[in-house]
Amino acid sequence: MSNDDASRQITTSALPRSGPAPCMERRRGSPWRVGVLGWTRSLTLVLPLLWAFAACGGSTRDGAAGSDAAVPEEAFVPPRDTDILVAELLWETAGPPSIGAPTNLTRRPDYDNQPSFVPDGSGLWYTVNDPQAGQADIWRYDFASATVAPVTQSNPESEYSATPLPSGDGVSVIRVEADSTQRLWRFDLDGSNGSVLLANVAPVGYHAWVDENTVVMFVLGAPPTLQVGDLRTGRARVVTEDIGRSIQRIPDSFDVSFVQRHEDGTSTIMRLPGSGGDPTPIIEAVGGGDFHAWAPDGTLLMAQGPIVYAAVPAETRTWTPVADFSDLRIVITRLAVSPDASQIALVAEVAPLDAFPGN
Repeated sequence: MSNDDASRQITTSALPRSGPAPCMERRRGSPWRVGVLGWTRSLTLVLPLLWAFAACGGSTRDGAAGSDAAVPEEAFVPPRDTDILVAELLWETAGPPSIGAPTNLTRRPDYDNQPSFVPDGSGLWYTVNDPQAGQADIWRYDFASATVAPVTQSNPESEYSATPLPSGDGVSVIRVEADSTQRLWRFDLDGSNGSVLLANVAPVGYHAWVDENTVVMFVLGAPPTLQVGDLRTGRARVVTEDIGRSIQRIPDSFDVSFVQRHEDGTSTIMRLPGSGGDPTPIIEAVGGGDFHAWAPDGTLLMAQGPIVYAAVPAETRTWTPVADFSDLRIVITRLAVSPDASQIALVAEVAPLDAFPGN
């Protein structure tokens, strides 16, 4: 977690309630999909709830129950602050993927962010801010049941940036402790047995695992530094400085990618060998951006404004636009890809009016 995340002032709304969503949604000509039908009862949810009624067995236009042609499309619910969208990631035999119509999973005011798919792809972890307590916890969304539930429930501590442990038996997080110290912690999958992993390394903002004992971290400072921590010694070494916040494990390797920022405002996605050695460039980041995600086949994805781009650095250093959500008037700030590359999670905000011609 960076200062940008910690400094968001949350002023309204309740947390999502654990338990089932009202029903599952279905898109025309496609299998059933899960969709949270909302945890608030604001005006923006009236139409989606009506569509959900139809999808759950309400009358169809032609009176023929169960007819695919009679099931209406659900209207897109725009983000309130930062919301998490999920869409199909569609792959052809060759070329970059395309992205299906997104569904807003969180649909509430305030901060829902930092999605991370669980290792088997059955759900995702994400960070939820409690506006009343002024702190954050990790929640889990389950795709099969369309339910949400808290993983960590701490106060006054906060947890961010949920990441699966290499051992598979837990989740690592950045914990903001009661005295505001930010350190790397681990929890069991049910949120129990929390313990600090690197007691002497702080303030940690983001991280990615190389193996069970080695972790690469974004450590806040002026400038922020890239550090490699060793759980066996409890120490970390500085690799480079002036880096971006996105640190990702590269598929089919023990290497990690990170963003190196430059004085001219550009940035480069770099490869840090897990076995040691100096970082090497992979590809120039889109628009000097930061957050990126890898698909299992080595495709790299980034977003700028409402547009998602893809590149395969092993084949080309050129980015190709694969989805444009300008019609939804959103800005995409972060993204994550499911382990089987069938879904993509997008963190979206409402685009400022000056981002659109004529406004």
